[in-house]
Amino acid sequence: MGKLDGRVAVVTGAGQGIGAEVARTFAAEGACVVVNDLGASLDGSDNEGTPAEEVTREIVAVGGKAAANNCDVTDHAAVKNLIGQAIDEFGKLDIVVNVAGILRDGMIFKMEEKQWDAVIAVHLKGTFNTIRHASEYWRGHRGGEYRIINFISGSGLWGAPAQPNYAAAKMGIVGLSNSCASALNGYGVTSNCIAPVAFTRMTAALEGKSTVMNYSASNEKISTRNVVPPVVWLAAEESAWMNGRIIQCGNGRIGLINEPAVEREVTTQGVWDLDVAFEEMNTAFKEAVVYPNPFRKPQG
Repeated sequence: MGKLDGRVAVVTGAGQGIGAEVARTFAAEGACVVVNDLGASLDGSDNEGTPAEEVTREIVAVGGKAAANNCDVTDHAAVKNLIGQAIDEFGKLDIVVNVAGILRDGMIFKMEEKQWDAVIAVHLKGTFNTIRHASEYWRGHRGGEYRIINFISGSGLWGAPAQPNYAAAKMGIVGLSNSCASALNGYGVTSNCIAPVAFTRMTAALEGKSTVMNYSASNEKISTRNVVPPVVWLAAEESAWMNGRIIQCGNGRIGLINEPAVEREVTTQGVWDLDVAFEEMNTAFKEAVVYPNPFRKPQG
């Protein structure tokens, strides 16, 4: 038996890279998959073939169940049809995986409005569109084991300097995912994020340049296959207790990201005096930010 037997999934950005690996693995584990991909170039400016059809043919050729969809995830009405396609062709919808994305990098002081808008539209609005239409269906069909799995990035979590649009979009998805985790859990829906590390067309430019890890097609630790296990786990029914969290995966590791928490706090019994507040924050916060290791704190 497969880990996803009888489940139905929509995977956006599934024509290549991580999305294609997710779609193929879902199908191999027994899920019926709607493979969505517009076939756009990395910056979203041009169409480059029909990758959704190609991945669908691969799945069907080995006995899996899949259907192709070429809609633009920024098109609200078209995404409604995408969700409807899954329900019409396979009888229901259990899982939405949002992988679709583009890049239009640039430093904030050089970024043009169209670069900002295009990236926000695909990543953030595209994620909203799929969840909006899927959640309407789930609200009307309570009692299922439904899953939202949103792809985010370390670019947002840690602030990539040349990707302000991409970073903002991905952190916007974190907020959206958390809101959905709170709002939809009563309908049987969990909402979680995946922060992947993998060699894809989005990271290919780092080959030979990154000081963090070996970004190379020959490094199997950052293969897209190493991203898939926690995605399949989140999609499975047994992960029902995981909700509103971020899982980082890739490079041979799977990790649970900390929830936001207050690290240091200063208090007052009334209204803050500005000078006192300055002194308290300089003392308490600086120890945590500048001198987090007590053995490295400057003497004197």
